[in-house]
Amino acid sequence: MQRRDFLNLSAAGGGAVFLSALSGCASSPAAPAQATSDFYFVQLSDIHWGFEGKPNPDAKGTLHKAVAAVNALEIQPEFVVFTGDLTHTTDNPEERRRRMAEFKSIVAGLKVKTVYFMPGEHDAGIDRGAAYQELFGATHYTFDRHGVHFIVLDNVSDPGSKIGDEQLAWLQADLTKLDGNAPIVVLTHRPLFDLAPKWDWATRDGAHALAMLMPYSNVTVFYGHIHQEHHQMTGHIAHHSAKSLIFALPAPGSQPDRTPLAWDPGAPYKGLGFRELHALDKGRRYDLAEYPVVKA
Repeated sequence: MQRRDFLNLSAAGGGAVFLSALSGCASSPAAPAQATSDFYFVQLSDIHWGFEGKPNPDAKGTLHKAVAAVNALEIQPEFVVFTGDLTHTTDNPEERRRRMAEFKSIVAGLKVKTVYFMPGEHDAGIDRGAAYQELFGATHYTFDRHGVHFIVLDNVSDPGSKIGDEQLAWLQADLTKLDGNAPIVVLTHRPLFDLAPKWDWATRDGAHALAMLMPYSNVTVFYGHIHQEHHQMTGHIAHHSAKSLIFALPAPGSQPDRTPLAWDPGAPYKGLGFRELHALDKGRRYDLAEYPVVKA
């Protein structure tokens, strides 16, 4: 159950709100999400600060434009989350830290000052998250908002594309504190399910994490990594990936390699964007409103 199950409802404020048949995501055509949601936050992903190349000739300007677009939202979100690949990979540890510091300085321009970060493999895969932790803190943690329990999982610091036994034990200990009907949001970088393992679009021990989450009736996963929207179910658990802010990637398995899609001069920033996530029914369902980096 993927994009065919989504119905474009509106383009309020430059975004597109989708009605999903997936549990964990829904929208009401009767009223805008801002009027009905309990609260909302913004997800940005896969910025790859430091990248240079033909897939995005405005690589040094796109993040600035995205910050301005979020700041221009009529109603500001409660918080912002960045779901990994804040910077583009480099073998030079000094350059890695410089890129992270530059990224951090730019996003400090967001009006919303409550911002949650997590690493992608470009940030943490080479040094197991050492530089990331120096500038941003823990790679996995939890927080709570309006009765919703948010779990940030790190499935990138282990070079084997795993969460790892130690973190899985931490996850299990955290979940045992929750009621089975508690609303839970999991934020991670790679998909927890096997979307396209040959493209590294999977987490090798993700099935263990999903097995731990399965007894809980209200779980939604938001992730990045694949540079496009994708919506899938694992039982009753809904998974929603976000677009990138640097370049788009092909649909899963649609071609031999996951090479970036070419920049379209006639439609710059095509395929790039961020999203609003509106919590409904006390965080048990979510409206997903997709926004472009720059309005057409």
